[in-house]
Formats: sequence, C-alpha cells, structure tokens
Amino acid sequence: MTFRSLNRFALVAALALAWVAFAGAARAQAPSPAALAAAKELVTLKGGGAMFEPLIPGVIESAKGRFLPTHPNLAGPLNEVAAQLHKEYGPKRNELIDIVAKTYAKHFTEAELKDIVAFYRTPAGKKMVAQEPNAINESLKEAQDWANQFSDVVLERFRTEMQKKGFRL
Repeated sequence: MTFRSLNRFALVAALALAWVAFAGAARAQAPSPAALAAAKELVTLKGGGAMFEPLIPGVIESAKGRFLPTHPNLAGPLNEVAAQLHKEYGPKRNELIDIVAKTYAKHFTEAELKDIVAFYRTPAGKKMVAQEPNAINESLKEAQDWANQFSDVVLERFRTEMQKKGFRL
C-alpha cells in the first residue's frame, strides 16, 4: 500500500467514523416522539410510577427534617407546609417518568423499545415485573453470603502466604 492510498484510506475511515459518531449523537439528542412514547410506556409497564412514588414525599420530608432540629417549636406549621407541598408536588412524579423515558429512548431505538414493550405485555413479561424485585433481593442476599464466604477464604490465604514470608497476621 502506498503512502497516497494510506492517506486516502485514513481519510475515508475518518469520514466514516465521523458520520457514525454524528449520526449516533443526533439520534441520542433527539429521540422521536414515538420512541419517547414507547419508552414512557416501558417505564410505566416496569412499574416506574410505583418505584418513584416515595421520591417526592421523601424529598419533602427530608427538607422538613432539616428545619426541625433548629426550630422544634415550628413542628406544627412545618407539618402543615409539608402536607401542602405533598399535594402540590405530587404530580411532579410524571416529570420524573418523562426523564427516565428520555434516558431509555437515548439507549434504545424506537423498534427496540416497541419490542421490549411487547415483551412486558406478555405473561412472561408481567411475571418478570412482578417477580424481578424478589429475584434481585434474593440474588443480592446470595451474593453477599457468597462474598462473606469468599472473604474468609481470601483472608486465610493472606495469612498463609504472609506466613510463608515470615510474617504472622
């Protein structure tokens, strides 16, 4: 391959790479309305509304809790304001669902989102939504138990190897 053909090859490769990057960036910046709708449906089918339900009340109660230690005599009025804010800000949960839907739409194409939504409408998909939290919790517990056992093995191995070097741990 000559220097000229190498330069031409490099130019073509650079242009192709730039086109792929630009096309990917353009897709990531502006998902189609249909992709956003499919992503929002996916978030809803996966239980996003329930998952985010405690978020707004948690933020409100946390904010109230920041004022209570320095103003304990204002507990009653702070509770009243918190109740007002719960009513006022409750609908903001939809904003969060929209944000999450946009994130999904950045990572999946419209066709992929529609396929995923179709899966979550099936009996297996519905069972996945219902059972996944249990499976995740159980998996995390099992992983923690495994990590604890593995830690014991590693600690013992450290002791053995350090003893070979003349150190007692």
